[in-house]
Amino acid sequence: MQLPVESSLRGALVPLWAGFPFFVLLLAIAIGPLVNRHWWDRYYPVVSIGLGVMTAAYYVLIRMAPLPVLHSEIEFLSFIALVGSLYVIAGGIHIRLRGRSRPLTNVALLAFGALMANLVGTTGASMILIRPFIRVNRYRIKGFHIVFFIFIVSNIGGGLTPIGDPPLFLGYLKGVPFFWVLRSTWHIWLLAMAIVLGVFYVIDRRVYRNLSSGERHRTEEVGEGWEVSGLHNLFFLVVVLGAVFVIDPPFVREALMVSAAAGSWFTTRKEIHRKNVFDFVPLREVAILFLGIFTTMVPVLEWITQNSADLGFRNAAQFYWATGALSSVLDSAPTYLNFLGAAVGVYVDPNLVRDVSRLLHIHPAGLATLAGDVSSQAGSTLDALLRYHGESVRSGTVSVDQMTTACLMTFHETIVQAISLGAVFFGAMTYIGNVPNLMIKSIAEQTGVPCPSYGAYIGRYSLPILLPAFGLIWLIFFRN
Repeated sequence: MQLPVESSLRGALVPLWAGFPFFVLLLAIAIGPLVNRHWWDRYYPVVSIGLGVMTAAYYVLIRMAPLPVLHSEIEFLSFIALVGSLYVIAGGIHIRLRGRSRPLTNVALLAFGALMANLVGTTGASMILIRPFIRVNRYRIKGFHIVFFIFIVSNIGGGLTPIGDPPLFLGYLKGVPFFWVLRSTWHIWLLAMAIVLGVFYVIDRRVYRNLSSGERHRTEEVGEGWEVSGLHNLFFLVVVLGAVFVIDPPFVREALMVSAAAGSWFTTRKEIHRKNVFDFVPLREVAILFLGIFTTMVPVLEWITQNSADLGFRNAAQFYWATGALSSVLDSAPTYLNFLGAAVGVYVDPNLVRDVSRLLHIHPAGLATLAGDVSSQAGSTLDALLRYHGESVRSGTVSVDQMTTACLMTFHETIVQAISLGAVFFGAMTYIGNVPNLMIKSIAEQTGVPCPSYGAYIGRYSLPILLPAFGLIWLIFFRN
């Protein structure tokens, strides 16, 4: 799970040109496979790691401050432990569905995957369901099936719980109540899901109706029966999900995840891995590319943190679009934290936090009565703390983060909504916008599914489909 990237030298500003390796890496990922696929497949590790070394050298040799890069590499280890363990465990679960590859069947599968993402995370749901989804549609699978799977299961679907997507989990650690996202954004999530699933149904129905009679017959055959094997891996999946909530001591969380993956690998029959066409090629590609991304994005995120107060963010629309734009190309978790921090800087008065802290220490036993009697912003915030974190208030363990976030949410809840949904939804805009996207593409291509290029993914799908949908959400919920 990601942590905020902090400025290494509070007084020394990072120049924007320090982010040059990051922008070069994004460009290389986008056009490298188009210009020369063979060369890219052979040398992308050199490009990714080489650009990362350039950024590391800037921090070590020029700024004499290696801590931000070191911190980001530790974040990367946490990231790859989570992604890798889920990939291995999901590869040990084989699901074959008995059913027809009809448009409504696909809509139901994608909707189920979206709900599942809120229970096992977008990465977990994607790894478990992508192979069954491909097998159900094996006689008519097209690139757009994979794209919409990424849109719905790997991104938008996980927008209801902190388990669903890493930025929401970080919000939970910062004091956003566990069920707040579900209570406050379910209607926005439902609208986004309805739009994207509706567009998918129209496209899939048109493709289905254009099939020849022979193709449709093969698509409709139901000779195969249900098959589910490797269910013991659900235990290892629960271990990984539980480990996500382990914060201290350091590296215990990652050790639990790696142990669960090893347990899954050695207890799963090789026949199941064979049926799933399982190997480590997709994981290797994601690990190498995201190692470069995690390293080269450090100066970009640091620049945003240092300049957030001067960027002019003053309303929910600006936070929604800014968070979304960066989450399209940066890891959404640190992006979320940076803009949440920017919102706190803009809207939360430090004196208010001090007043709330003072109230918490005056009369712990009668805080409920006290909150009702205090007709001030501090009293309103105290009431929110009792509502959101009552147990922490009563036990005297309220953290500064909880107080600060309560101050923000009490008077500017829409801002937190905008940042949360911008971080989760816009991860679907590019292949590198969210952890599972690139891995789903790699798995699909391994099984022979032709996926759109990086440019085609954006030009043919995310810009004409997602951007209008997200724009409609802005008009309805965040314009004012």
